[in-house]
Amino acid sequence: MVPVVQESRILLNILLIFLRNLQLIFRLETELEINIPDKMDRFKILKSLIPETVLQSELEEVAEHCHGYVAADLVSLVDKALSKTLMTTSERNISAEDLLWAFTQVRPSAMRELQVHVPTVKWNDIGGGQEVRLKLEQAVEWPLKHGESLKRLGIKAPKGVLLYGPPGCSKTLVAKALATETNLNFISIKGSDIFSKWVGESEKALRDLFRSARKVAPAIIFLDEIDALGANRGSSTSNTVHERVLSQLLTEMDGVNPLDGVVIVAATNRPDCIDKALMRPGRLDRLIYVPLPDYETRWQILKIQFEKIPTKDVSIEEIAKKTDGYSGAEVVAVCTEAALAALQEEMNAEYVQMSHFESALASVTARTPQSLLNLYEDYRKKLITCK
Repeated sequence: MVPVVQESRILLNILLIFLRNLQLIFRLETELEINIPDKMDRFKILKSLIPETVLQSELEEVAEHCHGYVAADLVSLVDKALSKTLMTTSERNISAEDLLWAFTQVRPSAMRELQVHVPTVKWNDIGGGQEVRLKLEQAVEWPLKHGESLKRLGIKAPKGVLLYGPPGCSKTLVAKALATETNLNFISIKGSDIFSKWVGESEKALRDLFRSARKVAPAIIFLDEIDALGANRGSSTSNTVHERVLSQLLTEMDGVNPLDGVVIVAATNRPDCIDKALMRPGRLDRLIYVPLPDYETRWQILKIQFEKIPTKDVSIEEIAKKTDGYSGAEVVAVCTEAALAALQEEMNAEYVQMSHFESALASVTARTPQSLLNLYEDYRKKLITCK
């Protein structure tokens, strides 16, 4: 039995040597990389699959939104649209509605390794914040839609935006609305997705994520609570793993490989804890302060909430005045608490009345301390002084 095993090993070694020599003789000197189709390529593929000229505008719209779709995904998309058409009309003429429906059913291959989604939050779902909205559109939407105009004036698109302000002021909601309105893929990163107990795995996870984000561009990488990833190096809160992850993050944001079509949007409640290397131009270029909502913003938030909650004899103006110093989340909490108070009084209640809001205002109070607001004011003054 032993000689047979030894003989098998000898034959295996001979085969391995032969394969190595064969590889040296027949070298693959030419390498061809097949990239993910861009917008024009996707349109051409869809047009070859659906030759009807009636769907010209619909094909352009689908091609524009199919970020990360390969040719096989587009074939699957058309097959699903055709199947739905045959089930409803028994005809082979694909309608625009079936094509758009199929778009929601097929997940792109290039995104399967990422938790990528396009949120459904719109600007109308957020009260106020016009100045923040304008600054975000200038930093993210303008370079994509008006790139030639920016290039003509010698303006480089910002690589990153930092949203900072008190908790509950819709920083995350604003980032989602931006992705929705600009039709960009939205990649949200949490610290738990990056940090690993194995040496080198945290940096590898961050490196792979940015590489994949480049493939599915245009996209927004949202770094929520970035102070957990980018704490000041050498501080008491940082350790070796945090510093290595921060170094990898700095390299990815402004390294050899450019972030074409990828914008970093970060959010934090403590901008003073973020490492200064992250805040320099070329990384987080624009710093946008998201303050507590003023009277007009609180009025708009209440109006949005009142479209969902049936009310009777309730003054929006009075509630907006009484919620001075409240964050946006706290204003929404007042509406929720008022609705619960109405149900507690009468389970079959049809309306929420002013007395219920008075009760809610007594239980839900403003929780943003003045010391935190002073911190933001000092930080903004420091930025102006540095400029």
